[in-house]
Amino acid sequence: MRRKLPSNAALIAFETAARHGSFARAANELALTEGAISRQIGRLEAFLGVTLFERVGNRVRLLPNGERYAAQVRELLDRLDRDCQYLMGQPRNGASLDIAVSPTFALRWLIPRLSGFNQQHPNICVHLSERMEPFVLAGSGFDAAIHFEHPAWTGMHTHRLLNEVLIPVCHPALLNQGKQATALDSLPRLHRRQNPDAWQRYAQETGIILTNPAMGAHYDLHAMLIEAALAGLGVALVPRLYVEAELAQGRLVAPWPQEKNVAKTFCLVLPEPLKLSRAPVQAFAHWLLEEAQVK
Repeated sequence: MRRKLPSNAALIAFETAARHGSFARAANELALTEGAISRQIGRLEAFLGVTLFERVGNRVRLLPNGERYAAQVRELLDRLDRDCQYLMGQPRNGASLDIAVSPTFALRWLIPRLSGFNQQHPNICVHLSERMEPFVLAGSGFDAAIHFEHPAWTGMHTHRLLNEVLIPVCHPALLNQGKQATALDSLPRLHRRQNPDAWQRYAQETGIILTNPAMGAHYDLHAMLIEAALAGLGVALVPRLYVEAELAQGRLVAPWPQEKNVAKTFCLVLPEPLKLSRAPVQAFAHWLLEEAQVK
């Protein structure tokens, strides 16, 4: 069925005039005459059967229907512009992948290793987008997701990668200020807002006494917790897989035991079986699974 859509020129003229609140300024931006802008908007109004602007002398004012439509048109034009820029930047003789990934996993684990994939597959461009929560992968535009196991992925094809085990870490200077490593209760503790009971669970599992497990500053991301620990603001309870480099370099220390239980398990999520996926997806998946084994 043929779509009932106005012309691109009319939509662009309308969005520009709505943004400026002026036909004259819209004409100046688009290098057209004010009359051309007026005619395009008149055609759009006739096509829709709706008056979008109120004309008062030489001035124009968006009507309520126009305001709502302008916001919708602006969003669509912005997305179309992004999609065009995206396609224009694609490799001519290669392939690209769009991967959704939780932000801290991307920053602390995946991105530092991506150069290895680029060396093996220089013709595949990997685009990463942040997704904090599970979502409907099919029809999302993503080739895959890297996230923690969750019932929301039911029906998708998941491949386990890494276990998230939490460990308390801090800057060495905190322990050089007369504090003993065993006196965890006397040190400021940092929390991830999404896991407010993490320190309480840690105390129960390890038997370490914490007078008030909930006391301390809260942050949204594990990445923020790690930076706060590096800045000497307190002890952060974070996944060990995110701080291996800092521990090896001595920038962070972990004189306390790690949790006994696995907090979460990260996995690769695909919309279809791996063997039926596109060749670039298969290449990325095999590389990722190998990296997870090497850690």
